[in-house]
Amino acid sequence: MPDADPPLRPATAEEIAESLSFALRYAGRRRVHHADEVMARVTAERLAEHLERSGFVLMKRPDGVAPSTSRHHRQ
Repeated sequence: MPDADPPLRPATAEEIAESLSFALRYAGRRRVHHADEVMARVTAERLAEHLERSGFVLMKRPDGVAPSTSRHHRQ
């Protein structure tokens, strides 16, 4: 039987702002040069605050386990 999805938790306003800011600055892994970093951060924070005031609840999975660079297999 496959493992169940980990439980979700409400995302914090800071996590939402960070994710929105990243999305405003990057397209995939490529930097978008028309979005200044400061402006992206300010816009993301304002959007996150608005979502919170409007009653939106965004859910987040727990952080995943960092990949190992070791050649030894975990058991």
